[in-house]
Amino acid sequence: MFEKNMRYAFLLDAYGEVLDGHAKAIMTAYYEDDLSLAEIAEGEGISRQGVRHVIKKSEEQLDFLESKLRLAEHYSAIDEISLELSDISAKLIATSDASLLEYADRINNLLKKLKQ
Repeated sequence: MFEKNMRYAFLLDAYGEVLDGHAKAIMTAYYEDDLSLAEIAEGEGISRQGVRHVIKKSEEQLDFLESKLRLAEHYSAIDEISLELSDISAKLIATSDASLLEYADRINNLLKKLKQ
């Protein structure tokens, strides 16, 4: 059976606009809408094998882009750092020390900018 590698859902978020419209629609249906190959094939008017071929080719393209650009890896690192900074900010706020609250506010403001 064709097993889903959810890493591609993440790569699709980072690089989906690079795929042609047909491939992006199939990848979105498969990874984000969780449709089966048969359901996608019916909607697209192609065979299950045709859907599988588009998915495999698109996965190869996404892998290539990530190997060259590393955007998804970068986004993941930013997410990890954001979580750690949020934790530090919460601990600063929990101390109720007025001098530390300013630092917590600065951290939270930076996190907001990062998420824009």
